[in-house]
Amino acid sequence: MMDFLYDLFQCLVALAAIVFIAVLVLAHVTATIVDLTRHEKEKCFPTTSGEMELLPSLHDPSSKELSVIVPAYNEELRMPSMLEEAMDYLETRQKRQPSFTYEVLVVDDGSSDKTTQVAFQYTKKFGADKVRVLTLVKNRGKGGAVRMGTMSSRGRLILMADADGATKFADFEKVEAALEDISPKPDNMAITCGSRAHLEHDSVAERSMFRTFLMYGFHFLVWFFCVRGIRDTQCGFKLFTREAALKTFSLLHVERWAFDVELLYIAQCFKIPIAEVAVNWTEIEGSKLVPVWSWLQMGRDLVFIRLRYLTGAWRLESPRKTD
Repeated sequence: MMDFLYDLFQCLVALAAIVFIAVLVLAHVTATIVDLTRHEKEKCFPTTSGEMELLPSLHDPSSKELSVIVPAYNEELRMPSMLEEAMDYLETRQKRQPSFTYEVLVVDDGSSDKTTQVAFQYTKKFGADKVRVLTLVKNRGKGGAVRMGTMSSRGRLILMADADGATKFADFEKVEAALEDISPKPDNMAITCGSRAHLEHDSVAERSMFRTFLMYGFHFLVWFFCVRGIRDTQCGFKLFTREAALKTFSLLHVERWAFDVELLYIAQCFKIPIAEVAVNWTEIEGSKLVPVWSWLQMGRDLVFIRLRYLTGAWRLESPRKTD
């Protein structure tokens, strides 16, 4: 009996090793380098008169205090309330603090609705120096849209904020204060993440056991493969110094839902300090995230992120110029 159990154990170990090697090979051979070149239409933004002007580059020195990057895919219905809230806060703060300059950059990720037209109404209202619309020729995914906007931003600080307005925009002051409190900032690099971790207990009570299992499974994979010390990697409210944004977004490969994890993984590899701050968050109807399928896809991406860096398919090299 003992010999049988020993043989069985050896077979299971051998099988596990074969599976691991197969996944490792699969992760390596399927790794792709993201095409960072822009279509000619993606190099410009429309002014209030409708004329097209060239977008700036993240490689240039900052000329604004804050850039707000809003990725938007078919968000004609949800985006207006978010933009109203954001612009009200930003305009009020600028009146109170004249040295505070900002821009909002809406990135239409290849929408099939009127997202671009809705966003352009804010360009007409506030001017193209404050609100710009970048329309992508094809859908890249949320990560790809955020990167395209970030690489075209002018801010000393760069905030990514979801178009659904799930996070109260005034909580920018919380992530801003946390960022300023980080010391030291190596090469002026630092990141703060808005967090919904404090809401987790209530959300578990409302979820089915299966969805709760998937949520905790995802958290475990994030911790085990990629990012330690950050309880909520997926909140779409993150603030970067310009230097940290250039370092991380220039190396980003994942363009869809798991891109936040790779960003934070890259940041931790370069020892960029990261703070996590509780923010006010409300679930908004109309999410593009399909709960079970999207979580399974993100779980696969998490495993592949770690393995692709491990095998050298992806490398942490000097930032690639993307303009």
